Amino acid sequence: MSKKVIFADLLNFRHTPVKLFYFINNVWSGIIVPHSLFKFRRKSYIKFDEEDTDYVYQRVNYYMKKNTTFHVSKNAFQLQNLKRSDHSSAYFFDLISSTKYFHPSLNIDFIFGDVIHIPNYPAIVKSRPISDTNENSILLKLNKIRHYNFISDWKKFEDKKDIVITRGDVFKNHKNRIFFLDKFFHHPKFDIGKVNPATPKNRDIIDDTYLKDKVTIEDQLNCKFIFCWEGNDVATSLKWVMSSNSIAVMPTPTMETWFMEGTLIPDYHYIHVKNDLSDLEEKIEYYSNNTDEALKIIANANQYVKQFLDTEREKKIELLVMEKYFSLSSQ
Repeated sequence: MSKKVIFADLLNFRHTPVKLFYFINNVWSGIIVPHSLFKFRRKSYIKFDEEDTDYVYQRVNYYMKKNTTFHVSKNAFQLQNLKRSDHSSAYFFDLISSTKYFHPSLNIDFIFGDVIHIPNYPAIVKSRPISDTNENSILLKLNKIRHYNFISDWKKFEDKKDIVITRGDVFKNHKNRIFFLDKFFHHPKFDIGKVNPATPKNRDIIDDTYLKDKVTIEDQLNCKFIFCWEGNDVATSLKWVMSSNSIAVMPTPTMETWFMEGTLIPDYHYIHVKNDLSDLEEKIEYYSNNTDEALKIIANANQYVKQFLDTEREKKIELLVMEKYFSLSSQ
């Protein structure tokens, strides 16, 4: 194998989370180490600088909007009975990374997966609809290995191609993705496509009219514009795109996660386009010809991402969300 090929592989690898390390670390701290050792550290762990107080509690109250007491459901799980075999590993490990600091007799309601509805009772979720009435949806930083992939981009915006790129799985219920592909698949300025081939066993996948090869994050970073399309819930790519020197392009998000997509400002953190995409070509042409304006959006996006890079503060916010949940849950 040539040195050139090896170097190319390393470039692609640097943007990919190492799942093995993630699971080794979580098995060690989440299963092998007794949770009693974490419980007594909680009070000292959640201390933070006084100047951070307003910011920290603003985020805590954003993730858990509910401020009145409530009761857990009859199907709530007792912390000491949580088992990895009963749940998706990534979600399970991320949940217990916070709950292990609390008494094992406490009960908790949670819904794993791509949650697009507001529960009838307060529950921990990864995602929720952006709404003024979503207080039963309590956001926690779940499925981190997939969703929180921030990157370092070596390439300047000015040196990238004037192309809109995106890839992703497309199913029949992804009406927004199908509409986008219908409209722009053959456009010379767009390199877009689905990557999940149709199979006789899965009738939920659309046919292969828009099928294209997968491309790495590294390859996508060669383009100035990356279309971030919502799928089952949020646009997973949005986090790494906003940490890069490319620009996220998308309609107003309808779903949000720990990343607080509902606080993003159109044409400030990302290039905003209408739901019917009628202004998409015009917006791309404008920012292709107005580099200074494009660089402002990139700087704003990069600055927004920085707040999630302080891992110690992120952990404290997670614990405070859980503390508020247990405090109000009448246990």
